[in-house]
Amino acid sequence: MAVFCVLAFALYGMLFSASAVQQPASSQPKLTKADIDRMMKELSNWGRWGKEDQLGALNLITPAKRKQAALLVKEGVSVSLAHETNTETAPDNTQPYEHSMTLTGVGNRSQFSLDKIGVSFHGYQHTHLDALCHMFWQGKMYNGFAQEEVTKEGAAKLSISNLKQGVFTRGILIDLPKLKGVPYLEPGTPIYPEDLDAWEKKAKIKVGAGDVIFIRTGRWARRAAVGPWNVSANSAGLHASCAKWIRERDVAIIGSDVASDMFPSGVEGVSHPIHQLVLVAMGVYIFDNCDLEAVSEACAARNRWEFLLTAAPIAVVGGTGSPLNPIATF
Repeated sequence: MAVFCVLAFALYGMLFSASAVQQPASSQPKLTKADIDRMMKELSNWGRWGKEDQLGALNLITPAKRKQAALLVKEGVSVSLAHETNTETAPDNTQPYEHSMTLTGVGNRSQFSLDKIGVSFHGYQHTHLDALCHMFWQGKMYNGFAQEEVTKEGAAKLSISNLKQGVFTRGILIDLPKLKGVPYLEPGTPIYPEDLDAWEKKAKIKVGAGDVIFIRTGRWARRAAVGPWNVSANSAGLHASCAKWIRERDVAIIGSDVASDMFPSGVEGVSHPIHQLVLVAMGVYIFDNCDLEAVSEACAARNRWEFLLTAAPIAVVGGTGSPLNPIATF
């Protein structure tokens, strides 16, 4: 009996140790604001494409990259990555689209109907693209441009109009619920570099220069199952340690079904470390609030996690971003 107890205890210890190894959090040091400030310099792309560069990591989407991406189209099947807009206020939609009809079909003797659309698109509901002027750090934006370049007239540097030619490159879905065998990640779940590595291995794909990655947390699947919640206060997302992984892969744009950062961030004094490191230090753009449910199904049905990604931001001079409809084509 004594020998049995010793063996059982040893076996339990082995199982416990193995379980602990499987938990990325156990090997992750707690990051501080000082760590993020250090990473801002270590991961910086400032000056990489010249001191006056305003494109940032979009420089990585070269003509050759576009031609390679075009070859990904085999079936001609397209899937939207945008969440449908609505005008209803909810805990995760405090600034809904404003839509009003200016000319309808009722009592109308003309041949046209007209409407007006308005939106404050930054936030946690509407699918949009953040321009590089969207965030400041120590008085600076990407490539060292002063934050004073953004005035009431708009952004004189790094505005969304720099992306007038659109986005045309390889897109890759990183499906964390699929990786972990769950319908969705619970709010506050951190995603670590080890998770991204594990997905590459599972999907048999390697993220490379000029790619756009989309991080699916299952936000919209969870909303459909349990209802809306304040995602700005509590949501799954990338841990700050993933910034180095993004820089090493030379990703051009990151996107997710929330806002890429996990909330709370886990870094005292830094609310959006991924936003800060990606937008300001690296010059990498961000797609926020994409709806990745349909593309997740499309990818799973094909066992194929790459596609041609196209997106056309509105060319608003001085704009800090743009609502838009990213498209995945297989």
